[in-house]
Amino acid sequence: MSNKELRLSPLGHTWVLDFDGTLVRHNGYKDGITNTDEWLPGALDFLHSIPDEDYVLFLTAREDEPDVRQRTIDFIKAANVRFDDIKFGMPMGERILINDNKPSGLVCSLAVTPERNQGLEEFKVTIDENL
Repeated sequence: MSNKELRLSPLGHTWVLDFDGTLVRHNGYKDGITNTDEWLPGALDFLHSIPDEDYVLFLTAREDEPDVRQRTIDFIKAANVRFDDIKFGMPMGERILINDNKPSGLVCSLAVTPERNQGLEEFKVTIDENL
Protein backbone atom coordinates (compact mmCIF):
# COMPACT_ATOMS: atom_id res chain seq x y z
CA MET A 1 0.00 0.00 0.00
CA SER A 2 1.39 3.38 -0.95
CA ASN A 3 0.83 6.50 1.14
CA LYS A 4 -1.83 7.52 -1.40
CA GLU A 5 -3.74 4.23 -1.72
CA LEU A 6 -5.92 2.74 0.98
CA ARG A 7 -6.83 -0.90 0.37
CA LEU A 8 -9.59 -1.68 2.83
CA SER A 9 -11.65 -4.69 3.79
CA PRO A 10 -15.40 -4.72 3.16
CA LEU A 11 -15.95 -4.41 6.94
CA GLY A 12 -17.15 -1.14 8.48
CA HIS A 13 -14.44 1.44 9.11
CA THR A 14 -13.63 4.17 11.62
CA TRP A 15 -12.21 7.32 10.03
CA VAL A 16 -10.19 9.65 12.27
CA LEU A 17 -9.47 12.72 10.20
CA ASP A 18 -7.47 15.82 11.05
CA PHE A 19 -9.30 18.93 9.89
CA ASP A 20 -6.96 21.93 9.37
CA GLY A 21 -4.23 21.43 6.80
CA THR A 22 -5.65 18.03 5.79
CA LEU A 23 -9.23 18.76 4.71
CA VAL A 24 -9.32 22.56 4.82
CA ARG A 25 -6.69 25.26 4.39
CA HIS A 26 -4.69 25.49 7.62
CA ASN A 27 -5.87 28.39 9.82
CA GLY A 28 -8.13 29.73 7.05
CA TYR A 29 -10.86 30.31 9.59
CA LYS A 30 -8.70 32.88 11.42
CA ASP A 31 -6.34 34.26 8.77
CA GLY A 32 -7.49 37.86 9.31
CA ILE A 33 -8.32 38.32 5.64
CA THR A 34 -11.46 36.31 4.95
CA ASN A 35 -11.86 34.36 8.20
CA THR A 36 -13.44 31.57 6.21
CA ASP A 37 -12.65 27.94 5.65
CA GLU A 38 -11.75 26.58 2.25
CA TRP A 39 -11.84 22.89 1.30
CA LEU A 40 -8.55 21.58 -0.04
CA PRO A 41 -8.42 19.89 -3.47
CA GLY A 42 -10.04 16.47 -3.44
CA ALA A 43 -11.22 16.72 0.18
CA LEU A 44 -14.94 16.87 -0.59
CA ASP A 45 -14.81 14.02 -3.09
CA PHE A 46 -12.87 11.96 -0.55
CA LEU A 47 -15.31 12.71 2.27
CA HIS A 48 -18.36 12.06 0.11
CA SER A 49 -16.90 8.67 -0.87
CA ILE A 50 -16.88 7.40 2.73
CA PRO A 51 -19.66 4.83 3.08
CA ASP A 52 -22.65 5.88 5.19
CA GLU A 53 -22.18 2.97 7.58
CA ASP A 54 -18.64 4.04 8.47
CA TYR A 55 -17.89 6.19 11.54
CA VAL A 56 -16.32 9.60 10.87
CA LEU A 57 -14.49 11.53 13.60
CA PHE A 58 -12.85 14.90 12.91
CA LEU A 59 -10.05 16.14 15.17
CA THR A 60 -9.02 19.78 15.34
CA ALA A 61 -6.84 21.96 17.51
CA ARG A 62 -9.34 24.79 16.98
CA GLU A 63 -10.50 26.46 20.15
CA ASP A 64 -13.54 24.83 21.73
CA GLU A 65 -15.45 28.11 21.83
CA PRO A 66 -19.14 28.30 20.85
CA ASP A 67 -18.66 30.63 17.86
CA VAL A 68 -15.71 28.65 16.45
CA ARG A 69 -17.54 25.37 17.00
CA GLN A 70 -20.75 26.54 15.34
CA ARG A 71 -19.01 28.19 12.39
CA THR A 72 -16.99 25.01 11.77
CA ILE A 73 -20.00 22.69 12.00
CA ASP A 74 -22.06 24.99 9.74
CA PHE A 75 -19.24 24.96 7.18
CA ILE A 76 -19.09 21.15 7.18
CA LYS A 77 -22.87 20.75 6.94
CA ALA A 78 -23.12 23.31 4.11
CA ALA A 79 -20.97 20.93 2.03
CA ASN A 80 -23.24 17.97 2.85
CA VAL A 81 -20.39 16.20 4.61
CA ARG A 82 -21.55 13.49 6.97
CA PHE A 83 -19.71 13.03 10.26
CA ASP A 84 -20.43 11.41 13.61
CA ASP A 85 -18.36 13.58 15.93
CA ILE A 86 -15.86 16.42 15.97
CA LYS A 87 -13.41 17.04 18.81
CA PHE A 88 -12.11 20.56 19.33
CA GLY A 89 -9.07 21.67 21.35
CA MET A 90 -6.95 18.65 20.46
CA PRO A 91 -3.20 18.90 21.15
CA MET A 92 -1.10 19.96 18.16
CA GLY A 93 1.44 17.15 18.45
CA GLU A 94 1.39 13.65 17.02
CA ARG A 95 -1.85 11.68 16.85
CA ILE A 96 -1.25 8.10 17.90
CA LEU A 97 -3.59 5.21 17.10
CA ILE A 98 -2.88 1.85 18.66
CA ASN A 99 -4.97 -1.09 17.47
CA ASP A 100 -4.50 -4.85 17.17
CA ASN A 101 -4.45 -6.83 13.94
CA LYS A 102 -7.06 -9.50 13.30
CA PRO A 103 -6.00 -13.18 13.46
CA SER A 104 -6.81 -13.35 9.73
CA GLY A 105 -3.92 -10.96 9.11
CA LEU A 106 -6.08 -7.88 8.48
CA VAL A 107 -4.09 -4.82 9.56
CA CYS A 108 -6.52 -2.74 11.63
CA SER A 109 -4.73 0.59 11.85
CA LEU A 110 -3.53 2.63 8.91
CA ALA A 111 -1.90 6.05 8.74
CA VAL A 112 -1.96 8.45 5.83
CA THR A 113 0.09 11.61 6.12
CA PRO A 114 -0.41 14.12 3.30
CA GLU A 115 1.67 17.29 3.24
CA ARG A 116 -0.07 20.27 4.86
CA ASN A 117 -2.56 22.05 2.58
CA GLN A 118 -1.95 19.66 -0.34
CA GLY A 119 -5.40 18.11 -0.23
CA LEU A 120 -6.49 14.58 -1.03
CA GLU A 121 -6.86 14.64 -4.83
CA GLU A 122 -4.43 11.79 -5.38
CA PHE A 123 -5.72 9.59 -2.55
CA LYS A 124 -7.69 6.53 -3.57
CA VAL A 125 -9.76 4.13 -1.50
CA THR A 126 -10.21 0.59 -2.75
CA ILE A 127 -12.39 -2.02 -1.10
CA ASP A 128 -10.67 -5.40 -1.43
CA GLU A 129 -13.08 -8.29 -0.90
CA ASN A 130 -10.08 -10.56 -0.20
CA LEU A 131 -9.04 -8.73 2.96
